[in-house]
Amino acid sequence: MAANYVDLSSGLARDWIPVTPNNSTDNMGISAQNQVIGFYVTVGGAVVFTVDGTDRTVTFPSNFYVTCSNVTRIKATGTTATGIHSLVI
Repeated sequence: MAANYVDLSSGLARDWIPVTPNNSTDNMGISAQNQVIGFYVTVGGAVVFTVDGTDRTVTFPSNFYVTCSNVTRIKATGTTATGIHSLVI
């Protein structure tokens, strides 16, 4: 099993992947080539997200970077923020 540690010292994400909130399907663009290091919120509001199997609801301001690895899903129900993109390395 791969380590859950991500080196963020470079401060760079390799790509931004648009996220369509979904209640039942993982949607962060995780693949063999993509390790998610967080997400970006273009227009602020509440974001319901799943991290390490637990749902969290947090309200973020506009143009905000959320550095949080192991996020697998942004849920539709309860999410009011828009323009969400996953950040991958």
